[in-house]
Amino acid sequence: MINNMQKYRFICTLTFGDIYAQIIVWLITITVSLASALALMGARKPVYALATVGLVVLLSLPFLLFAFVTTLLNHIELTPIEATTKVESMPGNVSEQRPIQATS
Repeated sequence: MINNMQKYRFICTLTFGDIYAQIIVWLITITVSLASALALMGARKPVYALATVGLVVLLSLPFLLFAFVTTLLNHIELTPIEATTKVESMPGNVSEQRPIQATS
C-alpha cells in the first residue's frame, strides 16, 4: 500500500504584494480607531476612548487573520510528481548541498 502512494510537490507562490493591500487596510483601520479614541479623550471620556480602541482591534483581528489564511491557502499548489519524470531541483535547495568532509 505504501508503494502505491503518489508523491506531490508543494509550492507556495505567496509574495508580499499579495498581502500588501490587506496590511494597508488594517493600518488604516487602526489609525481611524486611534483618531476616534483621541477625539473621545478630548471629550473627557477616557473610558470610552480605551473601549473604542480595544473593540476595533478585537473585532478587526479575526477578519485580518481570515484574510491572511485564505490568501495563503489560495497560493498553495500541490502537483503530483510522476515516477518517470525527473524532479527539477531549485537552486539552493537542501538536496543539492553536499555535506562537508573532514580532512586529516
